[in-house]
Amino acid sequence: MIQQFIPKFVTFDEFIAWYPENSENHYELHNGVIIEMPKATGKHSQVGGFTSGWLFVEIQRLKLPYFIPTECVIKSIRSDSSYEPDIIVLNKETIQDDPRWERESIITKGTSISLVVEVVSTNWRDDYALKLEEYEALGIQEYWIVDYLGLGGRRFIGNPKQPTFSVYQLVEGEYQIQQFRGSDRIESSTFPELQLTAEQIFAAGA
Repeated sequence: MIQQFIPKFVTFDEFIAWYPENSENHYELHNGVIIEMPKATGKHSQVGGFTSGWLFVEIQRLKLPYFIPTECVIKSIRSDSSYEPDIIVLNKETIQDDPRWERESIITKGTSISLVVEVVSTNWRDDYALKLEEYEALGIQEYWIVDYLGLGGRRFIGNPKQPTFSVYQLVEGEYQIQQFRGSDRIESSTFPELQLTAEQIFAAGA
């Protein structure tokens, strides 16, 4: 849920310079407007932590060239916007070519990112519309939307609404979607051997 809007319009670099150190909150920049993002609720954190933990184990098990940073900022290529996803998996082999990563933990290239994950909360429109378009434009290869409460609009998750795990994969510059529910095993090009079902992830938030 978005708690506070700070109505001053700023550029991306002004936003980075302004960003308070050691803040309890996270901030994003949406078309020049700084938005304060509250801490995740307990169940939201449980789902995010469970998912991140599985990915970390898979990276270690298969010795994949990936890592999951504690913090980073994704810079939009289309506007003065930036995002801090719930989970992001970066590629060690390509991140060094990203000019602002080493000094500022800023990601400017989609090729640096192997996977980005958003856990849905009440501002679900950001995940299904705004961020999806931005991540697609940036060229992020894979995007997961974990809607463990079935909050998204019916045009995104169907009618009746139900918990849905959406996997968007970039094909010829456009996202193609697969959705998983219940005992469906998650299919991922980034983690092709992942043995994890939708209901296992949703249960983490029960």
